[in-house]
Amino acid sequence: MAPQVPVDVFAGNGKACSVDGGYARRGYVTFLAGNGDYVKGVVGLAKGLRKVKSAYPLVVAMLPDVPEEHRDILRAQGCIIREIEPIYPPENLVQFAMAYYVINYSKLRIWNFLDYSKMVYLDADIQVFDNIDHLLDDTEDGYFYAVMDCFCEKTWSHSPQHSIGYCQQCPEKVTWPAEMGSPPALYFNAGMFVFEPSRSTYENLLHTLRMTPPTPFAEQDLLNMFFQKIYKPIPMAYNLVLAMLWRHPENVGELEKVKVVHYCAAGSKPWRYTGKEVNMDREDIKMLVSKWWDIYNDTSLDLSAEDAIVQAEDQTVSRSSIMASMPDPAISYVPAPSAA
Repeated sequence: MAPQVPVDVFAGNGKACSVDGGYARRGYVTFLAGNGDYVKGVVGLAKGLRKVKSAYPLVVAMLPDVPEEHRDILRAQGCIIREIEPIYPPENLVQFAMAYYVINYSKLRIWNFLDYSKMVYLDADIQVFDNIDHLLDDTEDGYFYAVMDCFCEKTWSHSPQHSIGYCQQCPEKVTWPAEMGSPPALYFNAGMFVFEPSRSTYENLLHTLRMTPPTPFAEQDLLNMFFQKIYKPIPMAYNLVLAMLWRHPENVGELEKVKVVHYCAAGSKPWRYTGKEVNMDREDIKMLVSKWWDIYNDTSLDLSAEDAIVQAEDQTVSRSSIMASMPDPAISYVPAPSAA
């Protein structure tokens, strides 16, 4: 469950600030760290967006430890490379639901991509199977859009929701006990969301991070806390977490109508898939993994060398003309803890 918001962190009307300066550029953004195999996920995502004929670019927010070889692969796919410095939470003894979650606080840097007015964030283990540009074109400004999460998997075992069997995906099955107070606020999965970059929001996020003890779901808990008042749920079709297939199949509907699939269940990463982990031998999982590989292996979706050069030149001109007059942000990074 998301932590409680310190009462002195927020001010104003509760709406997110739009981009400072009024730029109208839009795009998709993902996050990459290290020299591992997640680069395959980003390649697949870039090709997936190209397959559905998205009009907007894919920006890759990457940490300095991503090797040049991987950067070249992504540039060849038309990705915009934006190196960011890592962000770490204050020192603490919390046990994250997954150890690697600690690095995900670095995703907060994307709120400082001030040459964009609105963006859709997508984890690197996501694939887009239908055009979702309307999330950039048609959503009302000033709100945070994402899909509600599920509390049923064992990674939620630390939470009161999991302990009583309550899930916001089916609140009528196990109602929230009156003796536990008001039901928890709606809680979204932070693998996909629609947001508006803003210098003030960025600085407030870093300020909140320093004031708030880290919790098991790291930046996801922080974002749920921060955007609680302006969060608007969107349909599951925009971020199908695979566990929904066996936890809440009644909510999934027709798989062919799902626009965005999130391969976050244990053993479901297509580039690591063996089918041996729990639930990974299901026919629907096999089908979705196969669909990911169909896109990844489709050479017709690779960006031609000529198009890559033209796109890189356009991106350089656009970014330099917009950013030249922008001073560095007042808050540049949160220092790493000594144990990191």
